[in-house]
Amino acid sequence: MNRLYPRQGEISLEDLVAQLDLGSRATRERPYVVANMVSSLDGRAAFDGQTRALSSETDRRLFHLLRTAGDALLVGAGTVREERYGVAVKNDELRDRREGHGLAREQPTVVVSSRLMLPSDLPLLQAKGAPVIVATAAEHELEGVEADVKYERTGDDLRLLLARLRGEDHGIRSLVCEGGPTLLSYLIAAGLVDELFLSIAPKLVGGGDEPPITTGRELLQPAGAELVWVCEAEGELFTRWRLS
Repeated sequence: MNRLYPRQGEISLEDLVAQLDLGSRATRERPYVVANMVSSLDGRAAFDGQTRALSSETDRRLFHLLRTAGDALLVGAGTVREERYGVAVKNDELRDRREGHGLAREQPTVVVSSRLMLPSDLPLLQAKGAPVIVATAAEHELEGVEADVKYERTGDDLRLLLARLRGEDHGIRSLVCEGGPTLLSYLIAAGLVDELFLSIAPKLVGGGDEPPITTGRELLQPAGAELVWVCEAEGELFTRWRLS
């Protein structure tokens, strides 16, 4: 990994992530929120409905390492369905890294699903004992699941959801948001995203209906961002931005 900014030189993905210390940045009101997204050169966040075609081996490694640095994942229902989410932490090496960050070995996944339209056969929901928190306006519960599912009936109120996640019931200090574009758009509009990690793939998607990294709610004015670092590997750029 070649670091291009602010100081040039070689650095490993592991060292980049080890320096984050996300939980220490939380306030009493809500967790510290970082978004992790990938984009093509022409600004698309997916190809054929999924990010897999845009993602490289290096990007996937960074993707999983960033998970180890956050107390919990935050993701929208559409992304969970399209990407067929499973348990957040995939192996013991990553679980050991979470312990090194002072975090629980198993990472909770927070799914925002207003109408609770989640198929029960999702790998995440069929993983026995997997910690899952569902934020929803629906009153029913999921049936036929093996995961340990808890519910926050917060509807579309993302600020209320984050406040409850930060509270005594969950004690979550940091969230890694993996989209999708609609959820990220609403989080940014509400001023609830602190940082953006954006991988820029050296690929063009072309025309079609693939979304950019945000879609849905318009901002009243552009949100400012400060560049923290830029790294490069095999033509792919990995950037970190701190949002105003």
